[in-house]
Amino acid sequence: MTRHFLRDDDVTPAEQAEILDLAVTLKRDRWADKSLAGPQTVAVIFDKSSTRTRVSFAVGIADLGGSPLIITTASSQLGGKETPADTARVLERQVAAIVWRTYAQAGLEEMAAGTRVPVVNALSDDFHPCQLLADLLTIREHKGELKGLTLSFFGDGRSNMAHSYVLAAVTAGMHVRVASPESYMPREDVIASAHAIAATTGGSVTLMTDAGAAAEGADVIVTDTWVSMGKEEEKLARIRDLGDYKVTSEIMAKATPEAIFIHCLPADRGYEVDAEVIDGPQSVVWDEAENRLHAQKALLVWLLRQP
Repeated sequence: MTRHFLRDDDVTPAEQAEILDLAVTLKRDRWADKSLAGPQTVAVIFDKSSTRTRVSFAVGIADLGGSPLIITTASSQLGGKETPADTARVLERQVAAIVWRTYAQAGLEEMAAGTRVPVVNALSDDFHPCQLLADLLTIREHKGELKGLTLSFFGDGRSNMAHSYVLAAVTAGMHVRVASPESYMPREDVIASAHAIAATTGGSVTLMTDAGAAAEGADVIVTDTWVSMGKEEEKLARIRDLGDYKVTSEIMAKATPEAIFIHCLPADRGYEVDAEVIDGPQSVVWDEAENRLHAQKALLVWLLRQP
């Protein structure tokens, strides 16, 4: 059966660790693997604008000996005259894998159900699992073992990033705190899935409204933009609602002295994070951005190796 990566819990804890180990290997020797030699083509589809996702997938596919085929929905039939399932059936005859940065998670699920090649979620409204592989790789590089670390997320707990942190971090055996207003808490079904995973890995999920308490003793401090693509009309309300969850020097001071700060970027300095934090010595956001390349290469290689 074809394996896909549509959300963070599509891989087991052992499989997640295997992908991260492979990412370490590929980062150490960037040209070692040519799984896409031929060159084989990978379709990379964008419904949303992108910098890091577009560059890291295009470069990563080329590194692996393949050819990235960048497609926008504006220049294709997808989302117009053709369904995701039909698009997948066309593409699978010509490409080795499909990567899609889109809006609705349901579209990804429809595409995956209709194809024999791996489908990768490069971002949806619900999850951002490729980013989390990069984030976990970054945390591992700076902190060593992931299991047992405490990661605190601040801001919109119902965002795709918060959902992915909850699932991916507990899969790695981490303790996740989500600091958010009550009305912005993660979806109940995502939390239920995270609790089920945590019961097998020793991780945990705690939902909190007190930002200061969430930061106490944390090993990793995380935030994301308050205004994601498609939510621009909510900007003023979100600034008002999430203002108490800005990551400041005071928040960082409550974490462990060796705590690191991560942010998937792009960042709005002065909103979800102060410039002195994201540009300060505890920030590892540029390592994190680079690691999109290595983590996604590892994911593609791993998916292509599955029977």
